[in-house]
Amino acid sequence: MSEQIDSTVIEGSGGVVERDTPGGPLVAIIYRERYGPEWALPKGKRQPGETWQQTALREVKEETGIDATIIDVAGATAYLAKGVPKLVLYWRMRADKAPPFQANDEVREVTWLTPANAIQRLTHAEEANLVQNLLWHALPRGSASR
Repeated sequence: MSEQIDSTVIEGSGGVVERDTPGGPLVAIIYRERYGPEWALPKGKRQPGETWQQTALREVKEETGIDATIIDVAGATAYLAKGVPKLVLYWRMRADKAPPFQANDEVREVTWLTPANAIQRLTHAEEANLVQNLLWHALPRGSASR
C-alpha cells in the first residue's frame, strides 16, 4: 500500500451546557443556518495554540453569550465535513445564568430545553446521543431514544 493518507483533520470543540431549574435540568441548543438550517450544540473550530477546553469555552461564549464552567467531559463526534474528517470534543458545562441572547452572524437563536426535548430537536443524531448518554438520569421513564 503506497498511498499516503491525508492527515488533515478539522479539530473542533464545544459544550453540552446545562443549567438547573426547579423543574429539572435544561440544555442550551442553538439554531443556525450557516451549513443549512440546523439545531445543534454550540461548537466551533480550534485556533492555533488553543487547548480543547479553551476552544469550547470561547465558542460557547461567542455563540450563546453564556459564561459557562467546564465540569466534565461529555464525549466526541467524528464525521466528514465536505470530505475532510472532523473531530469535535464536547465538554459538559454548567451555566449559572442564562443571559439575554442577541442573534449574531452564526447563531439565530438559543433555546433552553429539557434533555428529552433537546434530544428530539437536535438535527444531528450524534449530538442527540451525547445529550442522551450524558443526561439519561433526567429523561422521563420510557423516553424514546433516537
